[in-house]
Amino acid sequence: MRQWFVGMTVAVLATHAAMSDETNSVTAPARLPAVTVYGTAEGQEVGAPFLPATVGPHIYDGKKTAVIDLQSPPTIQNNNYRQALAKTPGLLLSEETSPLLSLGYRGLEPHRSQFTQVLKDGIPIHADMFGYPEAYYTPPLEQVHHMDFLHGGAALAYGPQPGGALNYVTHMPRTDKEFSFRTHHTGGSDNFYGTYNAFDGTTGRLGYYAYFHHRQGDGFRRANSDFEVNSGSVKLVLDATSDSRWILNVDAYAENHGEPGGLTRRAFSGTNPPPANGVFYEDNRNVNSRQFDQFALERYFASLTWEKDLSEDTLLTLTGWGGYYERYSERQRGGGFGTTPTGAAADSNTIELQQFYTAGLDARFRHDWEAWGEKNTLAAGLMYYRTESPRTDRRGITSNASTGPIRNRSDREVNYVPVFVENRFVVGPLSITPGVRLENIWQRVSESINADKTAAGIPLGSANEHDFVPLFGLGLAYLLPAQHELYANVSQGYRPKMFTQSVPTGGLSLVPNDLDESQSWQAEIGVCGKPTNYFWWDASVFALEISDQIGTVTIGGGTNTLDNVGRALHLGVEAATELDVIGWLDACRSTDVADTIGSFALYGNVMLLDAEFKAGPQNGNTPQYAPDFIVRTGVNYRWRDRVKVSMLGTYVDEHFAADNNPADRFIPAYGVWDLTGEVRVYKEVVSIVAGINNVFDEDYYARIRADGIDPAYGRNFYAGVKILLP
Repeated sequence: MRQWFVGMTVAVLATHAAMSDETNSVTAPARLPAVTVYGTAEGQEVGAPFLPATVGPHIYDGKKTAVIDLQSPPTIQNNNYRQALAKTPGLLLSEETSPLLSLGYRGLEPHRSQFTQVLKDGIPIHADMFGYPEAYYTPPLEQVHHMDFLHGGAALAYGPQPGGALNYVTHMPRTDKEFSFRTHHTGGSDNFYGTYNAFDGTTGRLGYYAYFHHRQGDGFRRANSDFEVNSGSVKLVLDATSDSRWILNVDAYAENHGEPGGLTRRAFSGTNPPPANGVFYEDNRNVNSRQFDQFALERYFASLTWEKDLSEDTLLTLTGWGGYYERYSERQRGGGFGTTPTGAAADSNTIELQQFYTAGLDARFRHDWEAWGEKNTLAAGLMYYRTESPRTDRRGITSNASTGPIRNRSDREVNYVPVFVENRFVVGPLSITPGVRLENIWQRVSESINADKTAAGIPLGSANEHDFVPLFGLGLAYLLPAQHELYANVSQGYRPKMFTQSVPTGGLSLVPNDLDESQSWQAEIGVCGKPTNYFWWDASVFALEISDQIGTVTIGGGTNTLDNVGRALHLGVEAATELDVIGWLDACRSTDVADTIGSFALYGNVMLLDAEFKAGPQNGNTPQYAPDFIVRTGVNYRWRDRVKVSMLGTYVDEHFAADNNPADRFIPAYGVWDLTGEVRVYKEVVSIVAGINNVFDEDYYARIRADGIDPAYGRNFYAGVKILLP
């Protein structure tokens, strides 16, 4: 049954004050220029690769930040995050057959980006922030103007997760016209078709932006890898250019896809070596092990924001949101790692329905105050977040059933009330930003049916817990000559228990009474700069420690218990740079060749990582999805906004997909290149887009789950047209 619930109250999206550079005059040059945090009209330039020291109600000084530009390169098709993250070190894309997203951060487990706070216009978009922190929903990238990523020190402003914060900043209505329309249509390999249609403008006091997006395809696997995504949104902005404005946003999203199942490694006998390219999965990418597994997602959401400049120095933002989120899956029983289901269990399936009714209220306040001849900044905030999440699991009596007897039913609830405050003290070129966040989480899980536990004579599970965790952080920034800045920060984070860790659904799983939440701390020091308009760079060293991680330990007789199983230390280096060769030559020769032939930018970034468990059952092992290096490099050519061409390369070192580092969870090193282009062929109206993903047809995989190896897409093509009626 499809239901939906949309609630609205009032919360935060700071934009109005963010429309201008709000950094102190001493430190402004190092964070050039200011960018709007929660929305910019489509087509406007993004600006600097770093966030300013302060934007809206947020303080970014002393934190490593990145602004991910989606306007300058060719339009990204089919939400290809390998291209979207081309210039951003630290993030690992765990590529998969489905259209869903999994991102890991500095060696943290990537599944559904659960260690990273993921937001859209400042609002969390996980199914549940803590009980089920999986980001199944992500917006179409055509709707996104740019993304902001906070590498370190994100826990104080956005939430306690140790994996940074990724914020999708969506388009705002254009204010220079009453009406504008655009439509994109793209076709590609394996019957891919995608379209994005949007209209926007401002008439009188009211601005509007509305879009509809659809994409579908058969997928590249032999069977059951088809997918379909439909989404739409309406955004209304009242009094966009005044000192007090309202933003109303309503979203609808539906997605479904087949799950073709994982593959196995090839078996080698005698002295036969593995393939030279390191690929071990059985046969080829076209094989699949599941014929009937299906996944579907629905999300209906609304938010209302009020922004008010109380004075030239004081900003208040309030945002309220509410919505309904539904996750549904059908999965055949009886299968193993990369194997087709067999036996009696294969004639049945598991049907899982999870529903999330969510409402939230976020208030943020910022005040600039003067002392010692400098402008200092106070930022504070309060959130109330609530989720009610019933879960029902059924047992189908056929391999592709859609209903059946109930096996598990539970009611789940989260109430979350964090309070945070930061203050940026400025003394000449030095800024010091201490902060504190007080976490309050109430989590309740109550089972009403669990057939396995009843059969085993185990009481039904129930948990009702409250966590109060204070988190502290400190950021430092020092302005250096030639538009450079030295930054450093240290901050705490933590990860509370998920629903299935509070009350496992398995009949032979136990939870000790003294199970603690995972704790983390992160420290970083680096230098960034944009000394010219044709060159920028950023380099840092970091340390990330996570202790009291929660895992499963087998205690005999088939019984498993959850326990705090280990402590891991992640040490590393991140560096990124970009050089516009034509701009550099113009500067050296005092010419203006770039005006004639455009820009030719070389970019590169790297993360070097040394991650290891230091205690617990996995002591000495490498954490899952923690390669020794990730390198991204390439070139971007751009001529007068009429021609855009990008050649993008990604290299990832070998790593494991499980903490105990077994052979069947080994992921060999791989390198992938993409070629994309966009050319305006008729005035400002018609453009052609085209691309080749995985140009050299690299045979690789980047994700392994319990059902086997998930192969990556080989060489594939797309081409399409964009029409803009200004």
